[in-house]
Amino acid sequence: MATSITPSRDDSPDSGELVATSRGRYHVLTRYDRRVLVVMVGVPLVLDLIFIWWPTLSSILLSFTNYNGVGDLSPNNFIGLRNYQFLFSGYTLFWPAFFHNVIWLAWLFFLATPLGIFFAVLLDRDIRGTGLYQSVFYLPVVLSLVIVGFIWELQFSPTEGFINNALGLVKSGNIIDWLGNPRINLFSILIAASWRHVGYVMVIYLAGLKSVDPTLREAAKVDGANEIQAFFRIIFPVMAPINIVIAVITAIEALRAFDIAFIVNQGKNGLELLSILITNNSISEASLVGFGSAIAVILLLISLGPIIVFLSRVMRTRS
Repeated sequence: MATSITPSRDDSPDSGELVATSRGRYHVLTRYDRRVLVVMVGVPLVLDLIFIWWPTLSSILLSFTNYNGVGDLSPNNFIGLRNYQFLFSGYTLFWPAFFHNVIWLAWLFFLATPLGIFFAVLLDRDIRGTGLYQSVFYLPVVLSLVIVGFIWELQFSPTEGFINNALGLVKSGNIIDWLGNPRINLFSILIAASWRHVGYVMVIYLAGLKSVDPTLREAAKVDGANEIQAFFRIIFPVMAPINIVIAVITAIEALRAFDIAFIVNQGKNGLELLSILITNNSISEASLVGFGSAIAVILLLISLGPIIVFLSRVMRTRS
């Protein structure tokens, strides 16, 4: 008669814990395995709670107060929805900053991102000097946005900058103040931001193109499709996961835009952005921490849109 052997666990210090798998087998978790699991999962989780979720929840709480950062927070500081009411009805800088972020998003989405994809498609053809071109286009990504802001501030300088001198505007006396004119300074800054964003998108999309099955392109050629038709009808649909990632990255880059505009003029005179309003109200001006937190909550809610789209896409592909 066959006998069944049931797994048992020894209570000695060096023994492991038997864990059933989905196939009915058993895997032994030793004490060392459990320690590694705690370190690899527990420590990042604690850091995430401390540096991400605690500030987030604190900002949501502070958005319902008139707390100015001085002294302890008391029940007298709670003012309900007044910060949000003033934000949408009485704060004149909110809607211009909101539309500037929308313009930033539209610029990156319809100009900078397609340009990065175009460069990736060109470099994927293994032209001579591909490695050099990749390094040149990716070099701005290595630089921080603060450095990028300084570089382009010098380029846009009215009298000493390269652009006005290259266009002959200094000699003719028709100098353009690219960063001082509120009608054009936002678009000047967007050119600087695109200089970095294009290289970032190019590298991500080029890596995705390298993973595309070459037989798909060969089949498209056999069917008589040219390169443009093959890309939009075959390659681009196959690259759907990468397209979603790039779309989310573009949206996040537009929403968290801060460094370049703040370096130029602290985000004033036509360069107002939501992230800069948060800083100016919370730290730089009147220390209105509660009101600045209300703006941060609005920016958080807007940012959740592309994040939810990305996560839903990932969960759908894995299910």
